[in-house]
Amino acid sequence: MLNTKVKKAVIPAAGLGTRVLPASKAMPKEMLSIVDKPAIQYIVEEAAASGIEDILIITSRGKSIVEDHFDRNPELEEKLLASGREEVCREMRRISDLCGITYIRQKEIRGLGHAVYCARSFVGNEPFAVLYGDDVVIGPNPACRQLCEAYERYGLGIAGVKKVALEVIGKYCSLDAERMEDGYFRVRDMIEKPRPEEVISPYAILGRVVLPPEIFPILEKTPPGAGGEIQLTDAMRILARQDTMIGVEYEGKRYDMGNKLGILQAIVEVGLQHPEIGGAFREYLNGMSAGGQFSL
Repeated sequence: MLNTKVKKAVIPAAGLGTRVLPASKAMPKEMLSIVDKPAIQYIVEEAAASGIEDILIITSRGKSIVEDHFDRNPELEEKLLASGREEVCREMRRISDLCGITYIRQKEIRGLGHAVYCARSFVGNEPFAVLYGDDVVIGPNPACRQLCEAYERYGLGIAGVKKVALEVIGKYCSLDAERMEDGYFRVRDMIEKPRPEEVISPYAILGRVVLPPEIFPILEKTPPGAGGEIQLTDAMRILARQDTMIGVEYEGKRYDMGNKLGILQAIVEVGLQHPEIGGAFREYLNGMSAGGQFSL
């Protein structure tokens, strides 16, 4: 019987973060803050809000701070309680209770496809979500939930897609995507990091997929592709060509946390909506604009 309930998620977070050096030299890029929370917490919260019960975070050397963040800190909690900051203490405990989280190290950085393959024993024979560690998606309806619902509906591989400007699509992948209904596409082919003459369409996979366990034997045989790495896109291309992949144009704003501009955009836009500092931050920006320091 087909298991269509998605209960497990994989978050690849082993990359070196070279695009945001020197910030990522000693601090994993996944721990860079958006106002007052590290990027990876937004991703874990999204998974938990989507009904995911168990998460595997794939890390690498020097990223134990990620594990520490989602662990309990009794000394900190005791100090917060002693100073009467019960609400903050509850928030710290909530972080460690978001989901069942386990960790594995990708000993060699051999690409996203290899990172996902490292999750094979964790996933077993179940469908699973992949939430890319570089991508924070914020919106009222969690993007992962939208993809999980599509998987439960179709029982096929699900790719979270967005339209990308043609001048930058060479950094992503390009999809042969035929519109089925509002927000849904039949994905028949894809190409990773296409040259201009190879672009199929402006639609690309951005940050979220839900995959069947059949992806693992495909990944096992996938040779290195773009950049000399094992690309998850190359394995998903097999699913697409077998007519077993659906694209979902998910709702929500995606921020590329492996990109300096993406980090700044996330900080500003989330900061403006922050319940504690949003109003004051808006006044600050308006004041700078009025003073001629920049124009909004």
